[in-house]
Amino acid sequence: MVEQRVAGLPIEHIVGYADFCGLRILLDPGVFVPRRRTEHLVAEALQLTHPGSLVVDLCCGSGALGVAVHAGQPDIALYAADLDPVAVACARRNVEPLGGHVTQGNLYAALPPALRGRINVLLSNVPYVPTNEIPFLPAEARLHEPRTTLDGGTDGLEIVRQVAAGAFTWLAPGGTMLTETTEAQAPIAAALLTESGLTPRITTSEELYATAVIGTKQ
Repeated sequence: MVEQRVAGLPIEHIVGYADFCGLRILLDPGVFVPRRRTEHLVAEALQLTHPGSLVVDLCCGSGALGVAVHAGQPDIALYAADLDPVAVACARRNVEPLGGHVTQGNLYAALPPALRGRINVLLSNVPYVPTNEIPFLPAEARLHEPRTTLDGGTDGLEIVRQVAAGAFTWLAPGGTMLTETTEAQAPIAAALLTESGLTPRITTSEELYATAVIGTKQ
């Protein structure tokens, strides 16, 4: 294990789990490691989650966000989806024991059609690193996490655009989409949510150095 760590493998991949929101999230090699700053996104989601809510963790990776929301509000219907089969297998280990459902596919195409227009809380912690900034990431991320979990396109917001474009259709009335961005990207992301018919707001956590962009379907 020490040799693996010296070689640069993320410690979460070595020990097989990550600590996130006080929970132990099972983690497999090649799966995105949930960041502590993303706990801010979970905290915001929990303020919007109520008994009976339908919660979706889109681009779920290990399923950490959905699991953390479930820990704070167990009386929910939880769905998670990802394009990567390795991530889906990992997410099933975390989500299915809670009674949740995990599916594989590209964004909304992965979700059961019956969820259309019924989602109360849509968590979408999608890649938002601009392509030309990938070489400057720490080696742990750059070398040991799939590029698809990091690369957000030219301005870092390409996947956010795709999720925002479909959010209005998939959200229930009063439902909310939440995504994480940098502070500089947040106004642009908020404008994307407005264009999609959602009412946006931006929240930050100085402690976690985190920014969330939140859009509600009125």
